[in-house]
Amino acid sequence: MDILLEITEPGQSPLPHENTPRSRKRVVGIDLGTTFSLVAAIGLDGLPLCIPDENGTQALPSVVHYGPKGSVLVGWPARDLLVQHPESTIASVKRYMGRGVAEIRARSGTLPYTLEAGEGGMVRILAGKAKVSPVEVSAEILKRLKARAEEALGGKLQGAVITVPAYFDDAQRQATKDAARVAGLEVLRLLNEPTAAALAYGLDRGHEGLYAIYDLGGGTFDISLLKLEKGLFQVMATGGDSALGGDDLDQWIVDRVLARMAITQPDPGLIQACRKLAREIKEQLSDTESVTFDVPDTASNSNSGTKDLLTRTAFEQGIRDLVWRTIPICRRVLKDAGVSPDSLQGVVLVGGSTRVPLVRRMVAEFFGREPLVDLDPDQVVALGAAHQAEVLGGNEPAEMLLLDVTPLSLGIETMGDLMEKIVPRNTPIPTARAQEFTTFKDGQTAMAIHVVQGERELASQCRSLARFELRGIPSMTAGAARIRVTYQVDADGLLTVAAREETTGVEQSIAVKPSYGLTDDEIADMLRDAMRHGEDDMRARLLNEARVEANRVLAAAEAALREDGDLLNEAETQRVKSAMVSLLEATQGEVAEAINERVTQMDVQTRFFAQRRMDRSLQKVMTGRKVDDFA
Repeated sequence: MDILLEITEPGQSPLPHENTPRSRKRVVGIDLGTTFSLVAAIGLDGLPLCIPDENGTQALPSVVHYGPKGSVLVGWPARDLLVQHPESTIASVKRYMGRGVAEIRARSGTLPYTLEAGEGGMVRILAGKAKVSPVEVSAEILKRLKARAEEALGGKLQGAVITVPAYFDDAQRQATKDAARVAGLEVLRLLNEPTAAALAYGLDRGHEGLYAIYDLGGGTFDISLLKLEKGLFQVMATGGDSALGGDDLDQWIVDRVLARMAITQPDPGLIQACRKLAREIKEQLSDTESVTFDVPDTASNSNSGTKDLLTRTAFEQGIRDLVWRTIPICRRVLKDAGVSPDSLQGVVLVGGSTRVPLVRRMVAEFFGREPLVDLDPDQVVALGAAHQAEVLGGNEPAEMLLLDVTPLSLGIETMGDLMEKIVPRNTPIPTARAQEFTTFKDGQTAMAIHVVQGERELASQCRSLARFELRGIPSMTAGAARIRVTYQVDADGLLTVAAREETTGVEQSIAVKPSYGLTDDEIADMLRDAMRHGEDDMRARLLNEARVEANRVLAAAEAALREDGDLLNEAETQRVKSAMVSLLEATQGEVAEAINERVTQMDVQTRFFAQRRMDRSLQKVMTGRKVDDFA
């Protein structure tokens, strides 16, 4: 990759390859984000860097398009099709991980997709002719990041640390790990995003004290309190909202635009057009006081010609309640840890949504200090994950003990629909906790174990994770049996539950596979399909990418002829049009190399036209100006 070679000494790559003198495992950190995803690795200089694609772009849009013939596009080509093919192009899938249909519809507003409940309750998205789960969509994103990293590192990956929001529950974490398995990735650890950000900031390099990590991304919000003391890097408390993020800020603009258009039931294309417009407006309002924009047309989903104006003041008034929802969560986390804002050494901002000025002001006001924004908030999580991957992969010594915590309480349902907490929230992990229970009826020989997660007092108000039965309990009077239930939470935050009758030694255990998860058979089928169709899938991907690029070039050429066709004589115009026809014919074929060759040929044959257009643009800029004006 040329972009990597440009930042090193001649002939040396900043990333370790197979021929590197020192033996290293090829491990990476992955930020699987709602809006963008990134993959990072540690370079030979010991510093992390996000790995770019062949165009030098580091961020990969978390968007997947499913074509009519089974083809799949990921990233920028897919994002370009959001408005044109809204029903078959999936974005923000992270918000659907580990969730059921009812939850998604309640939390996500108007959706351009059709959803249905699949086997085990996991949602299925009808994307064109495909019917896919959020796990499969996420796996496509991870596959693309994996391929990018393997090309840069010169061989097959041997492990990855994948980040998740600190407030992801067991179902969402398991879904993320399933997606990695489908993508062929060995997960070294699921790492909470705020913890990864703290590692990237070097808070594990001697900066002792308390730090708050405020993480507002595209789809989720997390706040974690971390303490560094004498080689122990400990998450003291964490909280958040896995259904609050930049998408919700965008939705306020979407609702405003639709109200301006007097539309109550928008079609999928209009929804995506409005969402794309909303993201652009939000980003511009971070730098300017107002934005004038074209209102989409209801018929074509393009610009209608009608102008509208949105000021930063109006936008901030509209989203103030959304941003304010993060503040009580911050207050609760500090209370859980028993500290005040004055006790903190710093507040670190993470996530693209923290670029919104109102967010920064409210965070500064609550914590009583300006937050740290030294590192790119979009990259900081991936960079920190790369650090942890180096340690877990054995490339760096583990100089520090990293202790994370459970985001939500884990418990068991007891009689009367009560939730008995066994592992309270903010318990350091890995951990094992046990509690004894007994029978309710005389002669009872079996006990149903219902594992739940949440903070509510009733089991029915918490998330159901798993159910199993302990059989073989000796017949005794009610209350005589002693059943010991043990909860074990690993470093990824995933749960195993065991129940044992103490007098007989009868035992039953289960590795919790939450509701809305994929079964092992489903995952095995996906892996077999991926292996069986790997070469075909790669050819299809390359063909679709070539067609997308060709269509972009053709559209640009058509626009150039409309705007500056007068720069050409008749013969030259025919020359350009002939090159366009030749390229268009190539896109009808099935060979990506042939399309790419025609793109190159068209570039050569139309270069003179591009030069004339550039000369005209320069002439317009310089007309009426003095030389001193450009000094």
